[in-house]
Amino acid sequence: MAEKKTINGTGRRKTAVARVYLSKGKGKITINHRTLEEYFPYAIQQVTVKSPMTVLDVEGKYDINVNCKGGGFNAQAEAIRHGISRAFDELDETNRPVLKANGFLTRDSRMVERKKYGQKKARKRFQFSKR
Repeated sequence: MAEKKTINGTGRRKTAVARVYLSKGKGKITINHRTLEEYFPYAIQQVTVKSPMTVLDVEGKYDINVNCKGGGFNAQAEAIRHGISRAFDELDETNRPVLKANGFLTRDSRMVERKKYGQKKARKRFQFSKR
């Protein structure tokens, strides 16, 4: 495959969408013009974002630029992980089995159920009174 300068991947989770741009570099991760540590102060979210690089053993070899919107912080972290995984899959097909085995290429399709009319919430009903 011909080497492109920038490889992109789109990751999604709930209502969060992350556009990921991957390029050769020193391992700098930028999310919405902020560093990874600045954007995600909790270590668990940082580990979630870095997990595809850890599994592929390419930490510090690629710069990652991310535009992310929608959802909460955890959903955004998982959307970024999905986007990074898709970008690495596009970069080299030999990465696919490792990423797939760890479940990074699977789009988590669970969404919030909509609220129904005549009910308090999606499934909760108003109190029933027989008399």
